Parts: sequence; structure tokens; C-alpha cells
Amino acid sequence: MSSPKRKYSSIERELIRTLTLACETAKSEIIGFQWLTHDVDYEQFPQSLRVTWMFDSEAGMARALASPDKARMLALTLAAFDEVGISVSSIADHVAFSVERPARGKRGQGY
Repeated sequence: MSSPKRKYSSIERELIRTLTLACETAKSEIIGFQWLTHDVDYEQFPQSLRVTWMFDSEAGMARALASPDKARMLALTLAAFDEVGISVSSIADHVAFSVERPARGKRGQGY
């Protein structure tokens, strides 16, 4: 029996590709947005899939979340999921927003 990571490796590659496109689009549209990353536990897929949108400051994040930019980030995430064939009941349950902190070592996989 193959491991969940191996079973989902093609989904992972496609998800990285589609999220990279979402990231590049958002960088040109959303002031203060820096990068995004995702986490997933394939033993609990797709429920565990979470995309985190990172901002340069609390003020930048607050501004984006209080504007149509929030809906745009959710739409970009949903489009990335849809392109890969990942179906979720509520995209908002799979999206988080955070602020980039000064590095204390290596950061996670960003796009």
C-alpha cells in the first residue's frame, strides 16, 4: 500500500502550480500581500487543506480583509482548488490570513 504522500503527489504538484498562479495574480492586485503557503495532512484530505495568505503588516492585512480583496483571495483560492479538482464545502474554512514575521530561521514553503 502506498503512502498518502505518494498517492497524492500529482495533486500536490498541481496544487503548487495553481496556487503559484494565484499568488502571482494577488501580488499585482492586493496591496500589502507578500506570499502564500499551504499545509495539508493527506490522511485527512481535503478537510485538512489550508492556504495561508501572508501580508507585510497588520495594517495591510486589516485593510485587505475589510475590502473586496478578501473575496478576491477566497475566489483565487477556490479557482486553484477547482482547477485541481479539489471540492470543499466552504472555501473560507480552508483559508487563513497572517502577517510575515521577522525570520528566525527557515520559513515554510511559500510561492
